[in-house]
Amino acid sequence: MSTDANAVFTAALSLNESERLDLAARLLDSVGEDRAGLSLEDPGLLAELQRRSADATGAIPWSQLRSEL
Repeated sequence: MSTDANAVFTAALSLNESERLDLAARLLDSVGEDRAGLSLEDPGLLAELQRRSADATGAIPWSQLRSEL
């Protein structure tokens, strides 16, 4: 994942759960029609999203990220 993507991910972690789910759905919608059946109802996708959100390794605090923007 690029530095920019990591920064966005870290910032997204500061959102509440509902906002993160909404953001995830909007990102999936932005990929287009051919997204190989990805859906937030897919238990495998949900498990992967939860695994990734629980791993904050290398996370940058929002205050630091905001000052760099």
